Amino acid sequence: MDLFSLKDKIVIVTGASGLLGREHVAAIADAGGTPVLLDLNEEILNKQVSDLNSKYEIDASAFSVDITDEDQIDKSCKAIIAKYGKIDGLVNNAANNPKVENTTDINFSRLENFPSNVWHMDLDVALKGTFLCIKYYGFEISKNVDGGSIVNISSDLGLISPDQRLYRVDGVEESMQPVKPITYSVVKTGIIGITKYVSTYWAHRNVRCNVVCPGGVENNQNEEFVSELIKRIPMNRMAHKTEYHGVIIFLLSLASSYINGATISADGGRTAW
Repeated sequence: MDLFSLKDKIVIVTGASGLLGREHVAAIADAGGTPVLLDLNEEILNKQVSDLNSKYEIDASAFSVDITDEDQIDKSCKAIIAKYGKIDGLVNNAANNPKVENTTDINFSRLENFPSNVWHMDLDVALKGTFLCIKYYGFEISKNVDGGSIVNISSDLGLISPDQRLYRVDGVEESMQPVKPITYSVVKTGIIGITKYVSTYWAHRNVRCNVVCPGGVENNQNEEFVSELIKRIPMNRMAHKTEYHGVIIFLLSLASSYINGATISADGGRTAW
């Protein structure tokens, strides 16, 4: 079991206060690592860190950082190195979940109406943010004698197209039918591309970079939506939020020491169909 230990490892998690971000942080702490939490809301982050340090008796810390702001990332990186002396791992989890509100006469989530400013915001957080985090935190990982691990979080929709039939509403005209916005597919596919690039860039420094493509996670979704979605999943259910602990620990630890540039589907088999 020592293969799966993260003892003495300093691991940064972006989007640490989100549904899965909280679980990634808990997984790292469970495995003996020290998580460093990055998100926007300082009050929530401080409460998380206090709870983590009390429960696990560790020295976790948090930084309120806008990952689209290079100066903020640079400053936080220097502060992390000043406190811990190193960075061993990075989980790039932060992303917008694009949901564009309708007006009474326009559905802005549809491709033909999708606003350019929302396009830029979504790509900034997921793609620019991932790039900047790797540029600074990843570079610090590459300075370690033994390297380290970068884990990017994509989606099953980085591998397949969204099935827009899942979102259809009876009795609504075509131009107003809800859809999964285009930016979700673009950023989740782009994260896979970033992973492949980085996996070869610092491989000589023992830095591995892999990507996880989770499926949908239970989070009090509409029952009708869930009923339709699980018909498309061989395991006939959505994921529980704790079911990604194992793959995160695996990819951050020496248990995956020869896994690099891999795209790991964790979607109950949805992309196998």
